[in-house]
Amino acid sequence: MPDHEPDSVEFEITDELDLHTFRPSEVGELVPDYIELCLEKRITRVRIIHGKGIGTLRTTVHTILERDPRVERFELAGANEGGWGATIVWLQGLDS
Repeated sequence: MPDHEPDSVEFEITDELDLHTFRPSEVGELVPDYIELCLEKRITRVRIIHGKGIGTLRTTVHTILERDPRVERFELAGANEGGWGATIVWLQGLDS
């Protein structure tokens, strides 16, 4: 029987990542991988939707962003972009 790798889900990389479709245990790898793919596509401003809830996922996302040197800065989204249910992230621009 041939070896099969686990099925992976492919999705288009845009300037928005909605974490509602992922398990919390996936976020620790997902967010850094997403940042890498955004930088490859020269996307330097992104919106990560983590939901409002009790704030656990938001705290996790912010901790990941604080530790990633590719992140220039981040802040909670304005009211028109999801308020405290989303975070806007500015990534370091690519060096020429």
